[in-house]
Amino acid sequence: MTEPGVLELPSGRRVRGRGLRRPVPDGPDPQFGVYLLGRAPCPVPWETRWVRWPDFRLPSSPTDLRDALREVLERAGAERVEVACAGGLGRTGTALACLAVLDGLPPARAVAYVRSHYRPHAIETRGQARFVTRFAGS
Repeated sequence: MTEPGVLELPSGRRVRGRGLRRPVPDGPDPQFGVYLLGRAPCPVPWETRWVRWPDFRLPSSPTDLRDALREVLERAGAERVEVACAGGLGRTGTALACLAVLDGLPPARAVAYVRSHYRPHAIETRGQARFVTRFAGS
């Protein structure tokens, strides 16, 4: 069993999803984080990457998201990594589903996978769910 908030991808790589409004969970800090926010995140002591993504919307640059998620996937093989937004559900869930697609999961199954392996209410809007299904071709 994995720690709360940690999604195990089909490849076995693990990524922590979380909401930044909550305290950092117990345990080791991540070594790398991708933060999905409308404004630049607060500084943290580990390496980060910011993807501009307003709440309840889609990323301002899907290319920036894809590049950041490729880095997460690569680093997750050997490092502790996390993906986070303010609440940890909509943007984080959408990004985790896109990450699962990059990891080889068919786009049509990615939303259900994240909801069953991360949080049941992840991916909050229809637009976010559609974004995941189109992510492989973008």
